[in-house]
Amino acid sequence: MYQTLKSLSATQQVGALFVLVFGLLLLAGVVIFMLSMREHEDGQMAQAHSDAIRNLSQLLKTSWLLIFVFWVAWLAGDVARLVLFGVGSFFALREFLTLSPTRQGDHRGLVLAFFGVLPFQYWLVGTEHFELFTVFIPVYVFLALPVASALANDPQRFLERNAKLQWGIMVCIYGMSHVPALLLLDFPNYDKKNAFLVFFLVLVVQTCMVTQHLVARKKQWTPAAPQISQSFTWRAWACGMAAGSLLGALLAGITPFVPGQAFAMAFVACAAGSLGHLVMKALKRDRGIPIWRGEGKAVTGAGGMLDRIDSLCFAAPVFFHSVRWYFGL
Repeated sequence: MYQTLKSLSATQQVGALFVLVFGLLLLAGVVIFMLSMREHEDGQMAQAHSDAIRNLSQLLKTSWLLIFVFWVAWLAGDVARLVLFGVGSFFALREFLTLSPTRQGDHRGLVLAFFGVLPFQYWLVGTEHFELFTVFIPVYVFLALPVASALANDPQRFLERNAKLQWGIMVCIYGMSHVPALLLLDFPNYDKKNAFLVFFLVLVVQTCMVTQHLVARKKQWTPAAPQISQSFTWRAWACGMAAGSLLGALLAGITPFVPGQAFAMAFVACAAGSLGHLVMKALKRDRGIPIWRGEGKAVTGAGGMLDRIDSLCFAAPVFFHSVRWYFGL
């Protein structure tokens, strides 16, 4: 498969991969629809079946969304890509912060985050200021936000309020901005096919998450952190890691990696994404909600975006810096 993909042109690779991926997504949709038609006389079993179908449908919707992101990244120009991911960061941060009450003293920090930090971070990505792009938020913004909050003269729950905002910026802006940054890396002899790196990252992480979820539902193993997630078990996690990493090795032909490198990079991305998803679950439990969008409707009108991209927000910076460090870019 590696040599076959390498021998294809970029256009042929796009065609082959999209036929494969969209075919699998359509097949999964048909299977879920058929399963949803099953009826159970026992009320408890019927409710459990309904919950399972709803979870599978959510996973499928997430997969469609993330593959759509790759499609847009492939077709759009550089500016359009940055705007797309910037808008995604905006709504994700809005969703994250809506779940926690804010005070008058937070308004300066919020304005700085949405209308200063967010556009400047994506400008740094677009202008390829990689050195500043990687430290702007964790260094400069980390110091600037509490200063703005302190000047508002409101010390009540100061640490908690600023930590919440800094967490949101790190996940929703810093993490997400590393996805379009992959498109700007300059690999020798790769012919500017960096959109495939986005596809690679999305597909291996999503495969890991879906496999982990399905295995956890089939096997009643002891949860590793039952107060945070009933579905996170080390065995299910290992199955997800294996599936995502092996798929990465099979997809090496669309990347600048050889199969061994692709396996290692996929492993790193899957580990960061799956464990980051667990961290976001812990935050949801702290807020007392089952999913970011709440029950039945989105919290902010963003359609539960964080539930769909949280693993990607953790995986993207780890994958980006691992690739850049290994290849000396």
